[in-house]
Amino acid sequence: MIRPPAKLGLLGGGQLGRYFVMAAHELGYDVIVLDPDPDSVAGMIADEHLIASYEDEDALMHLAGSCQVVTTEFENVPSSSLAKLEAHLPVRPGARIVEICQDRLLEKSFFSMQGLPHGPFAVMRSEEDILAADPGLFPGILKISRLGYDGKGQAVVRDREAALDAFRYFGGALCILERMLHLDCEVSMILARDQTGNCVTYPLVENRHREGILDFSVVPSAVSAELEDEIRRMALGIAERLNYVGLLAIEFFIVAGKICLNELAPRPHNSGHFSLDACITSQFEQQVRAICGLPLGNAELLSDAAMFNLLGDLWVKGGEVVEPDWSKLLSVEGLKLHLYGKKKARSGRKMGHFTLLGKERRELCEAGRRFRNDLL
Repeated sequence: MIRPPAKLGLLGGGQLGRYFVMAAHELGYDVIVLDPDPDSVAGMIADEHLIASYEDEDALMHLAGSCQVVTTEFENVPSSSLAKLEAHLPVRPGARIVEICQDRLLEKSFFSMQGLPHGPFAVMRSEEDILAADPGLFPGILKISRLGYDGKGQAVVRDREAALDAFRYFGGALCILERMLHLDCEVSMILARDQTGNCVTYPLVENRHREGILDFSVVPSAVSAELEDEIRRMALGIAERLNYVGLLAIEFFIVAGKICLNELAPRPHNSGHFSLDACITSQFEQQVRAICGLPLGNAELLSDAAMFNLLGDLWVKGGEVVEPDWSKLLSVEGLKLHLYGKKKARSGRKMGHFTLLGKERRELCEAGRRFRNDLL
């Protein structure tokens, strides 16, 4: 067990890291953040902010010499950097797990080798591969294998010609071509697991996306209790097979009533923000508990909840950046507003979110859409 006031290391300094730092401080820990952005919103509240590349040798050795455990807030940290740190101290989750999660090909291969359900796909290494691709993969989604997120690095392709255009746009990078599926819904299961194998899961979350970015999430989901139990068993099995330590989010598609794995996120997840206001233990406190070997917290849902992302588009009006009138949201009973403190708003950038708490998921979704539209 790593007890406070130990120092925890964090690679990545976005809003997920910011909430991790806040949770760690509440439990009595210090945090050192490594992030190259001088305006990192996690770095600005950390006990120490190392403004350096994730591959900077001096910065990595400073973490190794100062911290008792290191974690990450996003999966695109170089796995080689995590491997270097692993030679000196615990890294949770480990470098190999993060490497699998940051590479779609490795991730799909893991699903296949473990006999886990996933959609049809093929590897596209060249234009010749696209020309020879199974016609059944169209219409599909072409995704670069590495470093894609929030809809970046992927394109909907109706036919081969569109796939060739997208492949060229991506610079000929290794890609995955996935068949487009007709979804009943998209859901995510968030869990925490410690080094002894103890595991806690959060209620299944139902998600809606817009242009590849999470638009809003609602919990509990509309999925049947039987299907949620099956998803939970699958999620726990994945964590066990990976010997996972930390917080893990797993995205699933429900297709014709059947489960289909989408992807893994080795970190807290946007869809888990509801836990800040609607659960006894937030996903961020749970991350701290799991990597430090503390008893895992109660993830019970205290209220139905709907979480709505606030993107930078709300700030940009008539070519100017204008702060929205937050009094409209703050006057709503049962609404919790979270702003991340980012200095620059731009289209598609996650600037904050709000969570509505109540007794009926459908009413929360309808009200949340209305409240957000009032900001436009």
